[in-house]
Amino acid sequence: MKIVVAGKGGVGKTTIAGTLARLLARRGHSVLALDADSNPMLGISLGIGPEETDALVAVRQGLETGETEHARSTEGFVGRFGRDAPDAVRLVVASRIERPDPGCPCCGVSPERLLGELEGAGRIVIGDLEAGVGTLLRLRDGQADLVLLVVQPSAKSIEVARRAIEIVGSRLPLLVVANRVRDGSDFDMVQAVADGHEVVVVPEDSEIERADQDGQAPIDTAARSPGVRAIEELAALLARGYALPSTASPLAPMAPGPAPTPRVRQGLGPARLH
Repeated sequence: MKIVVAGKGGVGKTTIAGTLARLLARRGHSVLALDADSNPMLGISLGIGPEETDALVAVRQGLETGETEHARSTEGFVGRFGRDAPDAVRLVVASRIERPDPGCPCCGVSPERLLGELEGAGRIVIGDLEAGVGTLLRLRDGQADLVLLVVQPSAKSIEVARRAIEIVGSRLPLLVVANRVRDGSDFDMVQAVADGHEVVVVPEDSEIERADQDGQAPIDTAARSPGVRAIEELAALLARGYALPSTASPLAPMAPGPAPTPRVRQGLGPARLH
């Protein structure tokens, strides 16, 4: 199964992608985490640290200087530009390079093309997309099975989410992740743009924020914090094999007040995670 994580820059999509990848791996799934962001930081959220993340990015950039040998196949790409992260997650950096060789399959590969070529049977591929909606616009059949759209309760994030939902339409199942939710009014703001899609609540969490600031993985430093536990519920939902339909019954409105308890609404039909 191929899951792509999208949203406006700065809404926490990389943190959610990395935490979700490790939680699914802990449940026994083979997980490949694809960092397709123009500012590749997924390694930090996976727990390999800033220095190792920079080193992996440098290997990718070494194609321009001739310091890195080219990969001639998709699985060769996974080997050349990847490394193992904690919980046996395989991290692969697929960031764009400035001067690609047009005849090389690894130089100019786009995130959506790589997603299409990666085998999704027998493993879960989690793609952390570049900020915005560019990659979603270019996605074609077979390149993704589920979109996780990360939204925080702010005007700019809501606008990006609205555009993303329009682009995806009915082509793919889409799940909205309402991140950094403080109270019911924050939830209502995200739900209003969700257009009937399922919504997962991840509350505002100072421990996750501190881990991000320190260059650490929240799953390592704040495993029992409210935010990580909410992402754990999301992983449990996906691991149980629930389909997340493109439309769903409206959620009951939440009255303004204290931050909501982390929760995941289950989807309505079966799907398969290998």
